[in-house]
Amino acid sequence: MRPLEIGIPLLLSAYLLFPIPRPSVVRVIPASALVLTLIHFILEGYRWQMIPIYSLTLVVGLISLNKSWDMNPLASYLTFSLLAVSTALPILLPVPTIPTPNGPYQVGTRIYELTDRSRKEIYSGKDEARRFMIQVWYPSKVSPSDKRAPWMAGAKIFAPAIATYIDMPSFFLDHLALVKVPAYQDSKVAPSNTSYPVILFSHGWNGFNAQNSGQAVQLASHGYVVVGVQHTYGAVITVFPDGTVAKNNPMALPNGEPTEEYEAAAHILSNQWAGDIGFTLDFMESQNNNSSSPFYATLDLTHVGVYGHSTGGGAAIEFCGTDTRCISVLGMDPFMRPVSYEVIANGLSQPSFFMFSQRWADDLESRNNELFKEFIPNVKGSFGVITIKGTAHYDFTDLPLLSPLAPQLGLKGSINGRQVITIVDDYLLSFFNATLKGESTNLFAGGNKRYSEVRINP
Repeated sequence: MRPLEIGIPLLLSAYLLFPIPRPSVVRVIPASALVLTLIHFILEGYRWQMIPIYSLTLVVGLISLNKSWDMNPLASYLTFSLLAVSTALPILLPVPTIPTPNGPYQVGTRIYELTDRSRKEIYSGKDEARRFMIQVWYPSKVSPSDKRAPWMAGAKIFAPAIATYIDMPSFFLDHLALVKVPAYQDSKVAPSNTSYPVILFSHGWNGFNAQNSGQAVQLASHGYVVVGVQHTYGAVITVFPDGTVAKNNPMALPNGEPTEEYEAAAHILSNQWAGDIGFTLDFMESQNNNSSSPFYATLDLTHVGVYGHSTGGGAAIEFCGTDTRCISVLGMDPFMRPVSYEVIANGLSQPSFFMFSQRWADDLESRNNELFKEFIPNVKGSFGVITIKGTAHYDFTDLPLLSPLAPQLGLKGSINGRQVITIVDDYLLSFFNATLKGESTNLFAGGNKRYSEVRINP
């Protein structure tokens, strides 16, 4: 719960647990709770999980105005019990907090719409060019007038789509519109004597480009420009600046089809996503050369890393297997079925590193593991493969921050969520520091025992 949200039930508790008869000074406490609620509406913003507490605050406030209406002890204790139950709801569905990064830079973020007229859109059913969104996180020089950025643009459309995807009522995650990330919207790029390496991120099937914002701001705070690509019709939903909404097209990755047909469709999808990554890199190069761009002469495009989660991990592998601009690649539970058979057979020449959740790694007979076992011996610059014990597929994203009930919602494994963030961020930053900045690290040594939760895969 946020600070003012905590203060409201605390004030009501102080009133309800005070011995009866209550002196006049105590009977003003509910009125103070009402005032605090109004301040909360203004500063923090209303959310539906607080409705029971709002209702109790109003009822208790009205009762406290008249001494003859003052509650008897039993009524007070019953109301306190109801307050305790009501407080559980905003605790179990909090406004998520994206962790503050620990690098030396503050972070800015910008959003762009890209149109690649050299490629046709193959999933909209219309004769149109490929159009998609990107979000850029970067080292920033923040001014006092700069404002914190929202976790997701168009959250009032995104949140119901995400809630529906995880089989919850559409209003369930409406409070995500209140989430701010530790980055500032459209702030200036921080000046530097050296240019910033670029890292491209590809989300998973039914994901979105801001799903790994915690990692993006962490990398940006350490001197990287990170670009999250929103793959239209593969993302859970895409919202364009003109108000156009593009929902996920399930036929792009048709579940239930025989292996040959499914993987043929998946290869088309991966090729489209790899094209998005490549065009995004073209765009960033144009920004680096454009004197009117905020990124003018700030990007080191000779040092480009790519990483992705799930289907985005497969797209990252596909891109780096076919585009020499990729210097290093990292996959988080990489979904191998969209990767072309040619790339699986040829492997990668770039430095690479792969992290698996225990739930995916232990599914030994899966088609994904079958393909990965074919692929990994062909990788020439491998930093290794690890499994993080106690994790599930979405532990590599920000989604476990949605609720303490994330394991019950299928959004994480049994491991402590903060520890997962620590482990993943350490490997992510260390890998790109080593491959894009030439910094030394012993984290990838076979005998490293920094994290007991990490299992080195053979």
